[in-house]
Amino acid sequence: MKKTRILHVSTAHPPTDPRLINRVIPSLTADYDLIALLPAVPKTEGPANARTIWLPYSQRLPVRLLLAHPLVLYYALRLRPSLLHIYDPELLPVSRLIQWLLGIPVMYEVHENLYRKLDQKRRLQGNWLVQQFLRFDAMAQRHFHLIFTEHGYLDTYKNMRHPSVVVYNYPELAFLDTFRRPYMPNPVAPEFFYIGLISFERAFDTLVAALARLKNQVSSFTVHLFGRQTFSDDAMTQLPGFDAVHDNLRFYGYTRQADALPTAAHATAGLALLKPVGDYPESYPTKLFEYMALGLPVITANFPLYRAIVDKHRCGLCVDATDANQIAQALQYLIKHPDDARLMGERGRRAVELEYNWESEAQKLRAFYRTVLQPHRPNKV
Repeated sequence: MKKTRILHVSTAHPPTDPRLINRVIPSLTADYDLIALLPAVPKTEGPANARTIWLPYSQRLPVRLLLAHPLVLYYALRLRPSLLHIYDPELLPVSRLIQWLLGIPVMYEVHENLYRKLDQKRRLQGNWLVQQFLRFDAMAQRHFHLIFTEHGYLDTYKNMRHPSVVVYNYPELAFLDTFRRPYMPNPVAPEFFYIGLISFERAFDTLVAALARLKNQVSSFTVHLFGRQTFSDDAMTQLPGFDAVHDNLRFYGYTRQADALPTAAHATAGLALLKPVGDYPESYPTKLFEYMALGLPVITANFPLYRAIVDKHRCGLCVDATDANQIAQALQYLIKHPDDARLMGERGRRAVELEYNWESEAQKLRAFYRTVLQPHRPNKV
């Protein structure tokens, strides 16, 4: 039986994005002829069981608009999918054009609540670009089916004319189980693990100050940091406490999960610290659930959304991410109480197995696809 063709497109997300390649796309390939248009990044592979077409990539939006977006239109007209699934707000204009030309539904997956960051975006990118986002996002609410990764978006997106769905970014256990090990923290030189964007908004500056305090009690420890650094080296070296702990920090840069996660094998805890900036207080950090899936206790921000999970399952410690003393005390507690830390990790793992796993979300996604495609005459291949 021929499958309905669907086209997934991202021009900004790297092709190593775990949600795309480990969750969403693999969950759909059994039922659909899925083709993915993704930015070409060296030394990366496309998602399994899906045909991948590589697009030119640049970190600069104008270059992507000039080089990649015409190709998106070209491939859409050539491939003639029955549904278009996009991941980036910059794709809204060309997706509306494709929808008009082909008469197909468009799914827009919202990964970031930019309405919570408009002031920040105006400072960084200018008022004109923000106004264009507002215009095209309103258009998307009128014409597209939206997929949200958090329920908090529903407080902002109140003018949608088509069905939408919340598909949480919970971890895919089959993938993470490859890297899960019995909880065996390094008793001589404790280790901590972080994967994600490294920024001051994500409390790197407070973490450095906390580590300087920790070093007064624990002389030897290592913090493994996987992710892109958003600040300059000069700004980092000027942080209070950095001189005292720079030898304790290991920076790996942006790294695929499959290459980063083995380093967590002997970690005392996973770090997920965020300041109350933008949509952070209303959005789950995916790494929180990934650490839980690996059986690691978590140290995370004390936002009510996060605390509801950590307190319910007793799987870690919540701290004020702007308070270096609280972070230092949490780090020291888990070092000194390995049995408590192990039990936290075990409870977190059970919680992911029962509640916070991708399989339940994949079922919601597939059901949403069936709903959206049902009224349309699909293009078969």
